[in-house]
Amino acid sequence: MDISVVIPLYNEDESLPELHAWIERVMNENGFTYEVIFVNDGSTDRSWEVIEQLSKESEHVKGIKFRRNYGKSPALYCGFKEAQGDVIITMDADLQDSPDEIPELYRMIHEDGYDLVSGYKQKRYDPLSKRIPTKLFNATARRISGIKNLHDFNCGLKAYRKEVVKNIEVYGEMHRYIPYLAKNAGFAKIGEKVVHHQARKYGSSKFMGLNRFVNGYLDLLTLWFLNNFGKKPMHVFGFLGSIMFFIGLIAVIILGADKLIALAHNVPHRLITDSPYFYIALTMMIIGTQLFLAGFIGDLISRSSSSRNDYQIEETIRCEK
Repeated sequence: MDISVVIPLYNEDESLPELHAWIERVMNENGFTYEVIFVNDGSTDRSWEVIEQLSKESEHVKGIKFRRNYGKSPALYCGFKEAQGDVIITMDADLQDSPDEIPELYRMIHEDGYDLVSGYKQKRYDPLSKRIPTKLFNATARRISGIKNLHDFNCGLKAYRKEVVKNIEVYGEMHRYIPYLAKNAGFAKIGEKVVHHQARKYGSSKFMGLNRFVNGYLDLLTLWFLNNFGKKPMHVFGFLGSIMFFIGLIAVIILGADKLIALAHNVPHRLITDSPYFYIALTMMIIGTQLFLAGFIGDLISRSSSSRNDYQIEETIRCEK
């Protein structure tokens, strides 16, 4: 199979028939073998009924229905797990991403040898309140990830080599950083393509709000830490803990030596416990010990696998549940 199109969606029943017809036209015109995987992320409208109807009209349509709303990353994870195409295309369901971009994205993966190609919405139809934080966010992501050639990490329109999506784990809200995840997994040939961005035709955006930018930065810091110290937490916690412990220990020794020298020379000297430096040193030793133990426990946890991607799927169409 040439292409799998993975479409996460939440309350987009109005746009789905038009989107599917558009994808079908592009695929037929270019002679691609394909599948379209709709992942219904707990929609409360008629989205699932529309997907069921589309599946009756076309054998290329697959569907996954979550029991409740989990978010875009879980939807992508389940879509990636089901995808069988040599090239996987992701796009949003709101008709702001153009299926006409698919042939060129496929060519860049199939012929140019890219592992991942991310869309770049150079001209956006989003409000200014969304565009400015997005620019700041992308600048930070470029610097921390080291992927200097990407202008839009969070663009929903992306193309992947099959091996990429089968070897990365998208969880929480990490869909913003799939290029970074791919790079960390060893897929370093990452490209970008300027894509057409259209104004929303139906409804309103489901991803507005300041919290998504705050969460985005927190996720980026988490990913940076996991990439650098996820397999060796003792290296950072143990190092910091050891430094704090020994600084505190040296401070206590100095205070004790000063007291002993004063006693040896019969010089009046206040009690060690009357000095604020004693309590500062003691606190540093305690915190240092706690950090060292945190690193040790982190090492133990990192050696055991956790089930992060366990989602309740209510119903599927042509998929392995």
